[in-house]
Amino acid sequence: MTAKKKLGLTPRILIGMALGILVGAFFKFLLAGEAERTLSLFGAELGLRAFFVDGIFHAGGQIFVASLKMLVVPLVFVSLVCGTSSLSDGSTLGRLGGKSVGLYILTTAIAIAIAIFFAILVSPGAGVQMTSDTQFSVQQAPSITQVFINMFPSNPVEAMAKGEMLQIIVFSVLFGLAVALTGEAGSRVRALFNDLNEVVMKLVSFMMALAPYGVFFLMAKLFTTLDLKDLESLGWYFGTVLFVLCFHGFIVYGGFISIFGRLNPFMFFRKMKDAALFAFSMSSSNATIPVNMETTTKKLGVSNNIASFTIPLGATINMDGTAIMQGVATVFIAQVFQIELTTMDYLMVILTATLASIGTAGVPGVGLIMLAMVLQQVGLPVEGIALIIGVDRLLDMTRTAVNITGDAMVSCLVAKSENQFDEACFNNPDAGRNS
Repeated sequence: MTAKKKLGLTPRILIGMALGILVGAFFKFLLAGEAERTLSLFGAELGLRAFFVDGIFHAGGQIFVASLKMLVVPLVFVSLVCGTSSLSDGSTLGRLGGKSVGLYILTTAIAIAIAIFFAILVSPGAGVQMTSDTQFSVQQAPSITQVFINMFPSNPVEAMAKGEMLQIIVFSVLFGLAVALTGEAGSRVRALFNDLNEVVMKLVSFMMALAPYGVFFLMAKLFTTLDLKDLESLGWYFGTVLFVLCFHGFIVYGGFISIFGRLNPFMFFRKMKDAALFAFSMSSSNATIPVNMETTTKKLGVSNNIASFTIPLGATINMDGTAIMQGVATVFIAQVFQIELTTMDYLMVILTATLASIGTAGVPGVGLIMLAMVLQQVGLPVEGIALIIGVDRLLDMTRTAVNITGDAMVSCLVAKSENQFDEACFNNPDAGRNS
C-alpha cells in the first residue's frame, strides 16, 4: 500500500492564501458598518474584530513576518562573508558588482519606459473626476551623495540592529575580503562561516514549512480591512499597472533569461513560483531574501558566491515593480489634473525614477517617496498620490513579486557569465524540492 503523496509547498501556500481571503471577506461582511460585533462562546462575550482581526489574524501574520525578517541580517551577513572570502582577488568582486548593478539599472529603465508607453496607450486618467480627502506628506529622500556616505557604517552592529541593508552589504564584503587575505586564520574563519551558512539555510527551511499558515493570517487580516470600493473609480489605473507588471515579469524577464542566459524561461518561472507567492503575501523584498536565496541556490543552480551578493543587493536597489507604478501613476495623475507632459518630461521621468531606485534605497515608504520625486521633477502636484493610495496595497503585493523575480533573473545571468551556474540543477524540475 503506497503512502499518500504529500502536497507540495506551492499548493499549500495557495490553499492558505485562498482560505485567508475567504475568511477575511467573511469577517468583512460580518463587520460591515459595525464598530464591533460580539460572539458568545462558553458564556464569554468575544469581540469579533478585537479577538479575531486585531488579535489572532494580526498576531499570527506579524509573528510570521517578524520570524522571516529575523533571518535576513544573519543570512545576508553569513552568506556574503562565505561568498567574498572565497574570491581569489578584488577584481572579481568589482566585476560582479558592475554586472549586477548594471543589469538592475537597465531593467528598471526598461520597466518605467514600458509603463509610460502602456499608460499613454490606455489613458487610465482620461475623463476621471476624482477628489480625495486624504492628505499625503512625503518623507524627504536623501541625495545621491548622502546615499554613498550612508553606505559605510560607522557602527556595523548598529547597522545590523536597524537592518540597514547597504551598510550590512558593505561591511560583509569588507569582512569577507579580510578573511580571504588572512591566510591560515582566515581559512578557519571561512570554514566556520560555511557551517553557519548551512545552519541558517536550515532555519529558512523551517520557516518555509510554516509559510501556508503565515500566509493565511496575513490574507485574512488584509481582506478584512481592505476597502475594495476604490477599485471602481481606479479600475483603469489598477488594471494598467497590473498588466504592465505581468508583462514585465513574464515577457521582459523571460526574454532576458532566454536570449542572454540561453535558459528555458518556463523552467525559471516554474521554480520561482514559491518565492513569488511568498513575496506577494509579504509585500517586502527584504522579508523574502531568505526564501529567494534558497530558491536561487538550490532550485535555479546559482552559486552561493553569486547569490549571496546579488539577492541582498537586488532587494535593496532593484525597483522594477515600483518603477512601473511610478510610470503609470505619473501619466494617470497628469491626466486627472489635465496637465500635458512633453516627450522631454517623459524622458525625465525615466531618468529620475531609474536613479531614484538607488537614491532612495532602504528608505521606509520607498515607492511613494520615489513617486513624489518624479512628480516634483515634471511639475505635477504631489497631492495626486492621495488618489491612488486606496489600491496601492494590492499593487504593492504584485510589485514585490516582480522585484524578487528580477533579483533571481539577474542572479542567473551573472552566475552564468561567471561560470558559477549549475545548468543541470536549473533544468532538473525536482532540484531543491526536498531541501
